[in-house]
Amino acid sequence: MKGPARAVVLWAAWLLAAAIGAPARAAEGASVPIPSGSELEAAGAVIGRVTVVPGNVFNTGIRGEDTWLYRTTDKLHIVTKTSVIRNQLLFKPGDPYRDRLVRETERILRSNDYLYEATVVPVAWDGHAVDLEVRTRDNWTLNPGINFSRSGGTNNASLNLQERNLLGSGRSLELGWGNDVDRRSVTFQYADPHLVSTWTSLSVTYSDASDGQTKALVLDRPFYALDTRYAGGTNLLDSLHHDFRYVLGHEVGEFEERQEYYEAYGGWSRGWRNGWVTRWTTGVTLQRNRFAAVPGLALGGPLPEDREFVYPWLGYELLQDSFEVRVNQDQILRTEDVLVGLHATARLGYAPQGLGSDRAALLFKADVQDGSDLRPGESLFGSAQASGRLEGGAVRNGVLSGELRYYLRTSPKTKFFATANGTITEHLDEETQLLLGGDTGLRGYPLRYQAGTSSALITLEERYYTDWYPWRLFHVAGAVFYDMGRTWGTDVTGATSLGLLKDVGLGVRFASSRSAFGNVIHLDLAFPLDGDPSINRVQFLVTTKLTF
Repeated sequence: MKGPARAVVLWAAWLLAAAIGAPARAAEGASVPIPSGSELEAAGAVIGRVTVVPGNVFNTGIRGEDTWLYRTTDKLHIVTKTSVIRNQLLFKPGDPYRDRLVRETERILRSNDYLYEATVVPVAWDGHAVDLEVRTRDNWTLNPGINFSRSGGTNNASLNLQERNLLGSGRSLELGWGNDVDRRSVTFQYADPHLVSTWTSLSVTYSDASDGQTKALVLDRPFYALDTRYAGGTNLLDSLHHDFRYVLGHEVGEFEERQEYYEAYGGWSRGWRNGWVTRWTTGVTLQRNRFAAVPGLALGGPLPEDREFVYPWLGYELLQDSFEVRVNQDQILRTEDVLVGLHATARLGYAPQGLGSDRAALLFKADVQDGSDLRPGESLFGSAQASGRLEGGAVRNGVLSGELRYYLRTSPKTKFFATANGTITEHLDEETQLLLGGDTGLRGYPLRYQAGTSSALITLEERYYTDWYPWRLFHVAGAVFYDMGRTWGTDVTGATSLGLLKDVGLGVRFASSRSAFGNVIHLDLAFPLDGDPSINRVQFLVTTKLTF
């Protein structure tokens, strides 16, 4: 072939190759729009490459975080291993693209306290395959320090060495010393949520306290996803400790309790079906409680009766796949996965004397919660729980409780929150007190101030979310609140209710955007409007909670 003809043929071949290759190259460019998740699923997309991009605690590539302190922090922190993230993905290359599995994977990843954020983003689309990028950002997970809190006029302190993401593996390890209103203790805890890269978790706890010891082991393969078909595990607990009785926030009695709890279970589910999940579980439990007086100390009431139950049981769970991603629901400027739908569980067991129980009993517990949006920016959530035993035709240790939570966005930076909860009981076991005070929502009063056989509490709160982001470590918010509650009935100590108690107060919230240890620090000033003259007229509370 002559030179000019050969040149024409080569030029034509180059144009043809360019034309054929153009769509693939264009798909890699940022200018080609990528369909939404639902559109990808409707188009029959399959998953191509899956890339994991783990992020450190700070992004030193942006202004405000490019400082020597934050660069040093990132160097000291071991980023979560990509294999740990990959082991939690509900999809792999070659699978059909299912948007609900992508969204559920995000929820699973965000449920790890060592991750602050997790998203799955389509980054390339060629008309058939979609490439996904899993982006995460770590929390700071080492806590070598002193923790302090104060509520109800009582100080609690602890010295801990905690690591929630050991060497980037997702495992946690804790060595700690604590001193609170009840006891002094030294604790060791180890947990591996993905034993040998599976969905099986292992947790070991040992605690040596001033009033006894606790040993616990949990080996569990849970229903980790909506489509999980099988689950199973075992729970072993052996604890010796002291229980306390209170009147008006003061300790009036003490006794020793030896608690043993051993359980094994298995579960089955059909998986996700048209937006609903149904699960069945069955197992066997041994539950033993032994009580003894502490020499030289008052009981503050009768010594509880020893109990032993050995029983098989059947459990049921119903879950609606109705999760929504929200911000400023119960936390501050953090992605929250909120169930706006139904979730119900129930469990029923029978303990006959022929299996080793010291009495025949029917043991039950149930839990139901639901939520709905009344209109944009306004939502209502409710829950109810019931538990107890049926012995000889009578209910023992029966507890029925419920709660309503109401949210109303009043402006772009403010939200009104109200909650009402109540509890009624029937023949409580004598080691159990129903208490209400500074540690249970009545912030203007000492811990465990009121006792009774039933209780109610209402809280009204106006929240304000600021733009202040000090040192790029904390999001700051504030609140003014009003609490009102009371108990009814005479409890095991013989104490009677003081009637309706009310308080008002204001507080500041610091929500950590970098740490895995407690999301929100509460600083509150509360002013009791009732109560006996002996309590302080100003209560200062410092607490760390998971929510606002």
